[in-house]
Amino acid sequence: MSKGEETRAAVLDLAARQVSVGGLNALTIGVLADQARLSKSGLFAHFKSKEQLQLAVIDRFAELFAERVIRPALKAPRGEARLRELFDRKLRWGSGDLALPGGCFFYGVSAELDDAEPGPVRDRFLQAFRDYIDTIATVFRTGITEGEFRPDADPEQYAFDIQGVLMAHHHASRLMGDPKADDRAWASFEALVRAARI
Repeated sequence: MSKGEETRAAVLDLAARQVSVGGLNALTIGVLADQARLSKSGLFAHFKSKEQLQLAVIDRFAELFAERVIRPALKAPRGEARLRELFDRKLRWGSGDLALPGGCFFYGVSAELDDAEPGPVRDRFLQAFRDYIDTIATVFRTGITEGEFRPDADPEQYAFDIQGVLMAHHHASRLMGDPKADDRAWASFEALVRAARI
């Protein structure tokens, strides 16, 4: 990796931490340059515009999510064990040892962009979010092919349901400070899995 690539990667990691707390709209080249101890012109050379910086940060979040959640979960045996590992790692990504300071990027930024006009930033974020939801459905689908879940189970419905559990967990743990948030999320997960088993 060249020095320029190293600088860009370090800046994106710093930006990811900032966005997890303050959102995409609060991220500016000027603020990031100050925090990264770079000149504005030096940072501008890497990203060219606020929009390009936001797009790069979304890509970095997707990389971090794959690195900390998806790829490790896919090492678990196919079926329920893999689904369980994915759920566990996603909980930890939102508020545990895998989390960024502001918690789950997907939930924070979705609140910021849900009513935003279509455009490159919203489109890139939606693609990252869809990829994440598709991963849940795909992992569930392997449980069907492994004979662990009912053949008539709907992977997309399961992904929708488990996403609801994960969002509720995010709000309960981060906003409400509920000490039972993890236990409640796991109870919901177990109920969904029981309902899908053969």
